[in-house]
Amino acid sequence: MLHIENVNHIGIRIRDKSRSVHFYEQLGFQFMTDTGFDEGHPVVMRHPSGVVLNLLGAPEISGDCNILMDLPEKYTGITHIALTVSSLSEARQFMETNNIAITGSFEIPHMEAIFIRDPDGNVIELDDFVDNQTTGTGGFDQHV
Repeated sequence: MLHIENVNHIGIRIRDKSRSVHFYEQLGFQFMTDTGFDEGHPVVMRHPSGVVLNLLGAPEISGDCNILMDLPEKYTGITHIALTVSSLSEARQFMETNNIAITGSFEIPHMEAIFIRDPDGNVIELDDFVDNQTTGTGGFDQHV
């Protein structure tokens, strides 16, 4: 077994640096550094929770679709990031206040979630675990 201590960062390819930085700042991420976005290197953002994002330079293929989520064809690759929130009702209110569309939701035993998208269509799942059960896989057979 490989001993993994935590998730180091999440890399997301974006089209418009200022638009995406603003979106993630709304979620509480703080700009740390731009290591050369125009040359394809990441803009690094960090949330007070410890989650780190690397926003990478523009894609080489034009178009508005995120091929992992918006087209009928399904490709291999990362489909979304999931972040645990302390209150899903507060998250819903935050999205409404900030005009961020909730694009989906689901409930399974001990967990509720909503989905939002960043400006490039990347999916972010916000999870709220009931009864403080933040580990385990019970109910995930219903997670579609």
